Amino acid sequence: MASVTLSEVRKAYSGFEVIHGIDLDIRSGEFLVLVGPSGCGKSTLLRMIAGLEDITDGTISIGDRVVNDLPASQRNLSMVFQSYALYPHMSVRKNLAFGLGNLRMPKPEIARRVAEAAKILQIEELLERKPRQLSGGQKQRVAIGRAIVREPQLFLFDEPLSNLDAELRVQMRVELAGLYQRLGTTMIYVTHDQIEAMTMATRIVVLNKGNVEQVGTPFELYNFPRNLFVASFIGSPRMNLLSASAIDGKADIPGLGTIALPEGIEATGPTTIGLRPEQLTIDATGPLTVTGTITLVEYLGSEVFIYLRLETGQTVLVKAPGKSSHHNGENLTISLHPDDAHYFDAEGQRLAKAGGMMPLYLHLHRLLPTLPLEGRVATLGPKGRSKAGEGVAKSHTATSFEQPK
Repeated sequence: MASVTLSEVRKAYSGFEVIHGIDLDIRSGEFLVLVGPSGCGKSTLLRMIAGLEDITDGTISIGDRVVNDLPASQRNLSMVFQSYALYPHMSVRKNLAFGLGNLRMPKPEIARRVAEAAKILQIEELLERKPRQLSGGQKQRVAIGRAIVREPQLFLFDEPLSNLDAELRVQMRVELAGLYQRLGTTMIYVTHDQIEAMTMATRIVVLNKGNVEQVGTPFELYNFPRNLFVASFIGSPRMNLLSASAIDGKADIPGLGTIALPEGIEATGPTTIGLRPEQLTIDATGPLTVTGTITLVEYLGSEVFIYLRLETGQTVLVKAPGKSSHHNGENLTISLHPDDAHYFDAEGQRLAKAGGMMPLYLHLHRLLPTLPLEGRVATLGPKGRSKAGEGVAKSHTATSFEQPK
């Protein structure tokens, strides 16, 4: 395992800067995910850590070594790419062993590492097959196996699941989480899919236009977004955003009415109020109710997504239990609860935490990095724009590798 530290890291192409002075502390043994829209710089950042891209300015350290001038081959890391990059004329066994042979490693040690990686990934029965005889998921396992046999101190993943179909992506997410549990090695993972980020990461770095918008656990980013970008990017479906004007402890929402701002929120002038789809309830008795017309109903089994067009012309999304029965064209009244909302100022920065204070057990978890939490929750990251490095806790989710049918 190894920690990774980025200090004022910049990258420019022909004078055009694409990474803007990023500071990031990645703790040894954590699963850190870099997420953001296309073109935000996440793959460029990963490639600089790997040594595949030169940095324009700043410092990258792996462990206690500055690696700015070290080639990728000397950084003791393995990288898994979007493409499988398997040699078609070689068996799975030879694909796994190829890189080790180039290192002039003794044959018994190569055999041991290949056997161990095959066992971890449950691909022992595939060792004599050629890549053309493998499914997409099996090819991805072999690609991951080539990284494992090097026994690196750091794993890097650059959108490894993007070539897989939806069902297989879900399966591989579970298997990668299980691999992290078994190896306990530091992993840095790039994806544009925030669902991948939320389900696998101990901490997430949200990138936008070459800047770090926020660093934190999935729980923190979802419930305490620092700004409008994070609020709208993290969460599926997206957060509903309502424009308002605040004065004297109240917020006027055009066409909807006036609400009293929760205690501790000091806002004046243009304000944006954010509500997750599950925070809007089908109820005519709440503190602020609004009626709209249903334009679309999406039934997803255990839940229903209802698209409601308000009199102002804005459409909001309501998440309801799967047993809810509604139809297009129906008038529906929903309630908005001010204490559930997220509030952002005119610059898009968060005004206060939704629902008041952060739960006490999360404050304790900041102070005690090893305090176990149920599910996929890790210690919280800091509030700083581009500084990370609070502690890390591993997921407690057990999993196994099963061969695809």
